[in-house]
Amino acid sequence: MNIKSFTTANTNQKIPVKGINKLKQEQTQIISQVTSVSQLSDVQPTDWAFQALQSLVERYGCIAGYPNSTYRGNRALTRYEFAAGLNACLDRVNELIATATADIVTKQDLALLQRLQEDFSAELATLRGRVDSLEARTAELEANQFSTTTKLKGEATFTLADTFGDDTETQAVFNNRVRLQLVSSFTGKDKLFTRLAAGNIGNSFADELGTNEGRFAHDGAANNDVIIDRLHYVFPVGEKLKVTAMASLGAHHFYADVFNPGLNTGGGGTGALSRFGERNPIYRLGIANSTTGIGFSYKLNKLIKLEGGYLAKNGSDPSSKAGLFNGNYSAMGQIVVQPAKRFKFGLTYVNGYDPGDGTFAFGGTGTNFANGLLPGTEERRINSNSYGVQAQFDISPKFSIRGWGSFTDVDFNGGDAEIWNYAIALAFPDLGKKGSLGGIIAGAEPYAGRLDPRPADFTNDTPLHVEAFYRYPVNDNISITPGVIWLNAPNQDRDNDDIFIGTLRTTFTF
Repeated sequence: MNIKSFTTANTNQKIPVKGINKLKQEQTQIISQVTSVSQLSDVQPTDWAFQALQSLVERYGCIAGYPNSTYRGNRALTRYEFAAGLNACLDRVNELIATATADIVTKQDLALLQRLQEDFSAELATLRGRVDSLEARTAELEANQFSTTTKLKGEATFTLADTFGDDTETQAVFNNRVRLQLVSSFTGKDKLFTRLAAGNIGNSFADELGTNEGRFAHDGAANNDVIIDRLHYVFPVGEKLKVTAMASLGAHHFYADVFNPGLNTGGGGTGALSRFGERNPIYRLGIANSTTGIGFSYKLNKLIKLEGGYLAKNGSDPSSKAGLFNGNYSAMGQIVVQPAKRFKFGLTYVNGYDPGDGTFAFGGTGTNFANGLLPGTEERRINSNSYGVQAQFDISPKFSIRGWGSFTDVDFNGGDAEIWNYAIALAFPDLGKKGSLGGIIAGAEPYAGRLDPRPADFTNDTPLHVEAFYRYPVNDNISITPGVIWLNAPNQDRDNDDIFIGTLRTTFTF
C-alpha cells in the first residue's frame, strides 16, 4: 500500500514527498479530501490493494490523491513518508475515538487493536529495546567521533621483492610504506586532503640497477620518517568548474583525467606495480614533494571537458631561480573528449622550464638519457614542450583497454633532445572474484630518441617495459598482489642484460 499521499482530514495538508523533478510543483499543491476511491483515476477494482484503499478513504477519511486525481500507488516511498502517512491515519483514528463515532470505530475495532497490542507485546518490547540500544550507541559515537568534518583513511603496504638477471646483484628486500590521509569537508562539496606518509622503500632498486625504469608505484618514502606528502584543497566554483590548490606534492594527475582508473592510484598500493604502469609520464613532469600549484577541471558540456594547471617545483622557496615564477615550472593544458559512455580520449600539452638546477625529470620513470640529459645540464636552462595522447575503451565491466603516447622536445643551451614514451594497458576488474584486479602493461618508458650533442656512449635502442600483476582481495581491507616486471634493453641499450623484478605486495586499507 502506498501511503505517500496521506493527509490529515482536519487540515487537509499534504505530506511533502520526494519524487521526479517534473512532478515537484504538482506534488506541493493542496487538494480536497478524497471521499470515494472512485475519485482516484489510476486505482482499479482489480488492484490488489483496492479494498484497503477503499476502507482508508471511505471509512477513515485519511487518504488524499494528487491534483490530477491520481494516487500513483506503484511509486516508492521513504521511511519518513511512511511514518508521516501512518501518523496521519492514527491521528484520524484517535480523533474518531475521542468523538465516539461509533458507526465508524466500533467496539470490535477497539477490541481488535487491543488484542493485536497484546499479541505483539513481546515483539514491540524487543523492537523498543533495539531502538534504545541504537540511540545509545549513536550518542556514544557522536560524543567520541574523530571529527564532524573529517574522515580518516589509511593504507599500509608491505612489499617483498627482488630482481633477477645475469648482470644484477641485488638482494631480496622487505619494505613498508604507510599513508594516513585526513579528508575534511567544510561545505559538503569541498575537500581538504592532508596526508602523512612514512616508509623505508626508498627508490626501489633504482640505485642498484642504475635506472629509474621499473620503480614501484608506491616507493619514495625512506628511513621511516613521517612527512606531510600531500596538502591539497579541492573546491567547486559553480556547477561545472572544480579547482585544486596544491600546497605540497603538486602534480597534474591530481586534477586531470589520466585515462587509467584502477591501475592509477596516485602512488598507492592497490594499483599497477610500477610508476610507469600508473599513467602516461607526461603527467609526472614537474612533480616533487616541494611542488606547489593550482589546477582546474571544467566540464564544457556532456562531450568535452577542459583541464589545466600550473606547477612550481620550488614555489615555496623565495631564493633566486625559485619561487612561483622564477624557478622550475610545468604548465599543462588538456582536452578530454567522451563521444560514448565507454570510450574517451584526451590531448595533452605540457610546457616546462628549468632555470638550471638539474631537476628535469619524468617523475622517477625512464632511462638515464631521458632524465638529466647530458652531463653538465644542471648548469643550463632547459625548455621543454611535451605532447601527449591517451585513450580509454571499456569493452565491458570486466575488460578495459587503455593506451598512451607522448613526445617531448627539449632545448637547452648548447643542445637539444627528443624523448618518447608509449604503452598499452589491459585491465581486468573483478577477475575471478569481486574486488580483484588483473593488469598487463607493455610499452617503452621515457627514452631519448635523439640527443645532441651526442655522448660517446649514447644508444637509442627502444627500452621495453612489460609488467603483469593480479590483486587478490582477501577481504574488504586486505589484498595480496603478486606480479613481475620485465625490462628489455634497460637504459635504452640492447647490450644490457634483461632485468626481471619480482614482487609480492600486501596492502591493508582502512
